[in-house]
Amino acid sequence: MARRDAGRLNGIGFGTWAWGNQLVWGYQPERDDPVLEETFLEAVRSGLRLVDTADSYGTGRLNGRSEALLGRFVQALPATLQRELLVATKLAPFPWRIGRRGLDRAFAASRDRLQGHLERVQLHWSTARYAPWQEVSLLDGLADLVLNGAVRELGVSNMGPRRLEWMQDRLEQRGVRLSSVQVQFSLMAPGDHRLQDLLAICRKQSIEVLAYSPLAFGVLGQPPDAQPRPGTLLRRRLFNRLLPASLPLRQELKGMADRRGVSMVQVALNWCRAHGATPIPGLRSPAQAREAAAALSWELTPEEQDRLDTLRSRCPVRMPANPFESA
Repeated sequence: MARRDAGRLNGIGFGTWAWGNQLVWGYQPERDDPVLEETFLEAVRSGLRLVDTADSYGTGRLNGRSEALLGRFVQALPATLQRELLVATKLAPFPWRIGRRGLDRAFAASRDRLQGHLERVQLHWSTARYAPWQEVSLLDGLADLVLNGAVRELGVSNMGPRRLEWMQDRLEQRGVRLSSVQVQFSLMAPGDHRLQDLLAICRKQSIEVLAYSPLAFGVLGQPPDAQPRPGTLLRRRLFNRLLPASLPLRQELKGMADRRGVSMVQVALNWCRAHGATPIPGLRSPAQAREAAAALSWELTPEEQDRLDTLRSRCPVRMPANPFESA
């Protein structure tokens, strides 16, 4: 994969998918909410300024929990810090959200849960696979929100290069700039050629690439001799599949981290940054927030990047592709 432009230093944000998710992350409100609030405060204190959520985050009755928690946490900040944050949410294009006004009620509900703290709205995924006729209307409706001043920026998520170019062209016709595209991007993400094409388009169009799951659900932070047992069945199955296949890669991450006196997490995040992406790791503890922010203080050398690229290409098993991701 190509290196980023010399001198360009990408930031790091953070994601909140786990905030309310019981299926994958075992969320328990009474136990986790106080820790998540301190995690948020530590992330802000450490200099992280972009935070990502979605209206579909949260399991079952906890749907929307992530936005509600984030809104509460942001509202408690001093006004000066509130103004420095870029809060982004994603709206799910469910089949019943139809037409140009199909996302208006969802947008209003998200803004209410976020207590008005919303700078960027994103289309969570493309409808090209199940309702291609629906997408242009939904995209136009989101563009309307930017044009009428309801929200400052527009982004998309889970788009492949072909769909991204189509969306970029459509938005240009409306006079709206596409600020970001969010995709699965890590040393263990699938789809090498698709990711290369996407990065090339984004460099040309000055679209920010937000890298979700940059740590492959935590796999890339596991030392070579670790024998973790995640708390949910889904993560245990994923670890059982990915840990053996990623061993040479994790050995190299550990060696680089030890030589620099940093963590494997920092090395994995800086690999994303070296390729021109802004990683948005999910944060569930203050220690994770400090770890993510620490990666902002240094960069990989070209030789380190090349070594990791080579080991990535040899990794026989990768993360599952997101079924919502378009071509």
